[in-house]
Amino acid sequence: MYLGFWGTMKFGVLQFFSWPGRRGDLKEIYDRGLERARIMDQNGYDAVWIAEHHFSTYSVCPSIHIMGTHFAANTRNLRIGTGVSLASFYNPLRLAEEVALLDVLSGGRVNWGAGSGFDPTEFRAFGIDREQRHARFRENVDIVLAAWNSDKLTYHGEFHTFEDIEVLPKPLQDPMPVWMAASSLEAIRWSAEKGFSIMMDPHSSIEDIATKRQLYDKTLVEHGHDPEGRDIPVARLLAIAPTDELARRVAESGAQWTTGSYAKKSLSLRKQESESDPVQRYVNDVILWGSPERVADLLLEYEEEKQLNYLLCAPLSQLSFQLFNDEVLPRLS
Repeated sequence: MYLGFWGTMKFGVLQFFSWPGRRGDLKEIYDRGLERARIMDQNGYDAVWIAEHHFSTYSVCPSIHIMGTHFAANTRNLRIGTGVSLASFYNPLRLAEEVALLDVLSGGRVNWGAGSGFDPTEFRAFGIDREQRHARFRENVDIVLAAWNSDKLTYHGEFHTFEDIEVLPKPLQDPMPVWMAASSLEAIRWSAEKGFSIMMDPHSSIEDIATKRQLYDKTLVEHGHDPEGRDIPVARLLAIAPTDELARRVAESGAQWTTGSYAKKSLSLRKQESESDPVQRYVNDVILWGSPERVADLLLEYEEEKQLNYLLCAPLSQLSFQLFNDEVLPRLS
């Protein structure tokens, strides 16, 4: 086990609770996630970012806040990230309460990441018009932040009206660290215009990520916000094995699962996949894969050439996480 620290790059894990083929006991998936968090807590990682999804086996974690409390109670240093709160689905006052409560109970360790969601099944089941998702998301984020920063909240919006509501508790951190999930150009521009830091998606190539980052920085400056000193987590699906050949097999298997269970529900990703073989696009352009040596070399290259200062890894196997922790990180120190 590596007990070291690194240079300027930060590391986190985007923690899914995937249950492929419903193999094994679902509780084992949760136990494995907790054990991973404990290892991260002892190894200098910045945060575990917990993915919220509903009504599928892609990631069986309908409540980040319950899982976050569980992780916080079993760690001491690791920050608890929401990766992301699907803000469109919540009453925003309830969301403000739950995130603030998690921050208090964790001792001020929350990184709040918010996103609009995209899965049609989720919107249909929750009775939310998917065409309104961006407007609802932005209003709900506005309300959450206003609730944290107001003694009593009065708000008149398109979807919600509140009069003189005291939202308690307030977060322990002041200000709360906040990120917006931004994969589309529209989301990147909006986030930058408002001065929000962003989390970047695991389904674009590193070249596309770099191009989007340039747009983000440019838009920040144009709207009077400083791009310097921001942690910008870039999520990467991760496949590591003792040899490049074995790692590629893990990457291909992960790509098949991803394109079959998650990406197929996203219109923007379906458009990308219609132009190429989806599995090979992920293997060739998206997934970070290889032996520990190859992955470490690529990360150093991305840090130097692509502005990568925060790797948010989503391991495609337990061995990938173990090798990342034990053999990749020491090479980056």
